[in-house]
Amino acid sequence: QVQLVESGGGLVQAGGSLRLSCAASASIFSISVMGWYRQAPGKQRELVATITNDGRTNYADSVKGRFTISRDNAKNTVWLQMDSLKPEDTADYYCNAFKVRSFNYWGQGTQVTVSS
Repeated sequence: QVQLVESGGGLVQAGGSLRLSCAASASIFSISVMGWYRQAPGKQRELVATITNDGRTNYADSVKGRFTISRDNAKNTVWLQMDSLKPEDTADYYCNAFKVRSFNYWGQGTQVTVSS
């Protein structure tokens, strides 16, 4: 059974940093595009960042220059380093593993709250 397990969310003041982690099943990690998405109350889920299995990254404009996605294929783990956090970054953050025409898995989510 495929599992994505997130950790690292919490409460932080504006301007602070958090690092999210997502541990994935070994069976899919190395062939997946890994991503982080977020969903704020009353809003649709949106892309935050993705990283391919060979390290190519993509970021939402709203987080460019502040967030960094990285992965370690040997550890089946993807991280999201979030710096200079803003209150508008408050959301539930979800880890995603995707392979076109094959699968699309989601973690259970981790809450990030940024106070002003």
